[in-house]
Amino acid sequence: MSVRPAWEVRENEDATRWFDVRLAFADGAHVDALAVVAGGRVGVEDVRAQPALSLDDLAVLADWIEDSLAEACCAGAGTAPEDGGSQRRRARSAWPRGAEGRWLVAQEYRAAQLEGADPVLAVMCATGHSRRTSLRLIGQARDAGLLTPRRARH
Repeated sequence: MSVRPAWEVRENEDATRWFDVRLAFADGAHVDALAVVAGGRVGVEDVRAQPALSLDDLAVLADWIEDSLAEACCAGAGTAPEDGGSQRRRARSAWPRGAEGRWLVAQEYRAAQLEGADPVLAVMCATGHSRRTSLRLIGQARDAGLLTPRRARH
C-alpha cells in the first residue's frame, strides 16, 4: 500500500489533510482512493477500483487504510518514529494499562492541543493503536476525570 499526501488545509488550529492511497494486489487488482483525515476521523472521498469493489469491501475500505493513514499523518506532524515505523509496533505492547495508561493518554492529548496538533492523532502515534482504540482510551481518560468532558453539540 502506498500513501502520499495530496494537500492540507489549515484553519486556525484545525487541519484537514487529503491523501492519495493506492492498494495493489498480487493478482493485478488495485484500488485508488482519495482519503481525508480531519478531526481524528478518516473519510474516503473518491474510490476507483479495478475490478470494482463489492459493497462489503467498500464498507471496510477505511479500516483497510486506517493504520497507513495514521502513520502518514504522524510523519506529516513530525512525530513518527525515526526507525520507519517499527517502534510504533513496539509501542502497542509497551503502553501501560490502567490508571497510568489513562494518565499518559491525557498528557499526550493535552500536549497536542497546546501545540495546535490533532490530539487524537497524537494519541494514535504515542500508543501505536488505531483511531478507534485511541478514541476508546481518550474516553476512558475523560471518564476518569483526566480530561475535560466533550462539549455538548447542539
